[in-house]
Amino acid sequence: MENKRIFEIDILKIIAVALMVIFHLVYDLNEFLGLNVIYESGFWYFIGRISAITFIIISGINSGFSKDILKKGIMTFFVGMLISLITFFVFKGQFVRFGILHFLGVCMILYPILKKIDKWMLLMFTLIILFGINTSLYDIKIFIFFDNVLGKASVDYYPLFPYIGLYILGIFLYKVFYYKKLSILNLYTENKLIIFTSKQSLLIYLIHQPLILFIMYIINFFL
Repeated sequence: MENKRIFEIDILKIIAVALMVIFHLVYDLNEFLGLNVIYESGFWYFIGRISAITFIIISGINSGFSKDILKKGIMTFFVGMLISLITFFVFKGQFVRFGILHFLGVCMILYPILKKIDKWMLLMFTLIILFGINTSLYDIKIFIFFDNVLGKASVDYYPLFPYIGLYILGIFLYKVFYYKKLSILNLYTENKLIIFTSKQSLLIYLIHQPLILFIMYIINFFL
């Protein structure tokens, strides 16, 4: 059973990636083709949030499975910096300063420390951090400073707080349900398409936006 993939983890990751692609398609239709599609609230905003939340929690769970999470974290953060460089030339002042890849990279780098914390302490941290969304916790000057520097006018921004609470929740779920590296539903998969899509989620994230924009350019050119 060791070589089989945990079905529910892979499926949730694929769902998160699919929702992300759909949300970015809607965003691109609005921003680059001029279609009046509202993505900053309502249904499409909800799709984007669900995608991000699921992806972050699953990343926390998957960190427990990774053999070299520190290396993976550094690589992910480096890719995030490449995204910053590319978007600097595309979006100018709205370039991505600290997007989801920067965020996940930092979380993975912190994982060796976080994994040493007792699971119930992790749950307590999760509740405190996520509950702080609706309190004055994030009125602290250091949080306001980073929001102004990293988040202001950025097309993609995932601050460490409060989103790290979701990542910590994923670590908690790993410690409670997946520490034996077994499916809680007793479901496993060897389906090559599912495995490929799940394992290549970072690659999909990197190529889907340029691909969508290229297709839109072709359509717009001939129309």
